[in-house]
Amino acid sequence: MQKRIVEGVEVQRGSGNVYADLGLPDAEKLKIKTGLVVEIRKAMRALGLTQQAAAKRMGIPQPKVSAMMHGDFANLSERKLMDCLNRLGYDIEIKVRPAAEPIGHLTLAVA
Repeated sequence: MQKRIVEGVEVQRGSGNVYADLGLPDAEKLKIKTGLVVEIRKAMRALGLTQQAAAKRMGIPQPKVSAMMHGDFANLSERKLMDCLNRLGYDIEIKVRPAAEPIGHLTLAVA
């Protein structure tokens, strides 16, 4: 990360992944899961679904929807979050391509 001084305060440019910047393990997975939850929230809003209606449609208990809406989605896998989006009427496309570096990265692109 780049460091610079702005008005007497040291500022660091983020990497684009706040979880990595905080040194959390599985930062890429956390970023993907966060992106999926953001899309689930948008879908619920666009469809006008209550948490109860969304839970029924996604096939998960309402308390898990509530926890998800409050940022607690550690108990839900990326696969389950993708399944939730599918059940809300969204297609998911997984694209695989050679990486520019020796080890590839996970990214979420939203149309």
